[in-house]
Amino acid sequence: MTTMTTITDTPCVVLSSGGLDSSTLLHHVARDLGATRIYALAIHYGQRHSRELACSAWQCAQLPQVVNRLEIDAGVLGQLAGDASALTGANTEVPDLSALPEAELSQPITYVPNRNMTLLSLAAAYAERVGARTIYYGAQAQDEYGYWDCTAEFVERINALLALNRRNSVQIVAPFTTWRKADVIRCGQALGVDFAHTWTCYRGGDLACRSCPSCVERLRAFAELGLTDPLPYAPDTP
Repeated sequence: MTTMTTITDTPCVVLSSGGLDSSTLLHHVARDLGATRIYALAIHYGQRHSRELACSAWQCAQLPQVVNRLEIDAGVLGQLAGDASALTGANTEVPDLSALPEAELSQPITYVPNRNMTLLSLAAAYAERVGARTIYYGAQAQDEYGYWDCTAEFVERINALLALNRRNSVQIVAPFTTWRKADVIRCGQALGVDFAHTWTCYRGGDLACRSCPSCVERLRAFAELGLTDPLPYAPDTP
């Protein structure tokens, strides 16, 4: 007797950084979309800290649908980007959001050159290995600032390129590209995501800094929903 394979039995890859967006996505794929064979891929790309990756491991451990979590070192990307990004450069400070001129908000110094294109290429290679045809990517259209490689247009064009594969083409699915951060948090709340085990701060200290672009956006989104962010933050300075 032949066993019929359902869509939930089909393996998929989820890029799992351990941030708020990717952690919500992981639970969304497992619970809302019903995936039962998730291959989580966590990538150290030479960023200034690895707080998020520890959160990725914790989140993946909560879901039996994650059949494997692979963490790889792509530190060469950080070497290539160097001081061009505050996330990879030893000599480039992470700015407060309030210090960024309006002209820089469309692509601030926290942008890592071609990071997402590189990570998705690596994910596509992994997907072919495990027989997955879908890669889930937690890009979210930031409320306060933006990156070109977190847009729906970027995903559409990457998919057009991946479709050229003659044997094992994969598709990138990024359901949050048109969502605000509050929308992602609302989704995570409904799924029971423990946001205390996510990390967003670009600075990566013992406490979240509360003033970098990512912290500000996260705090504002929780406040918009009337919720308290469970992460510990540095004291607010006048």
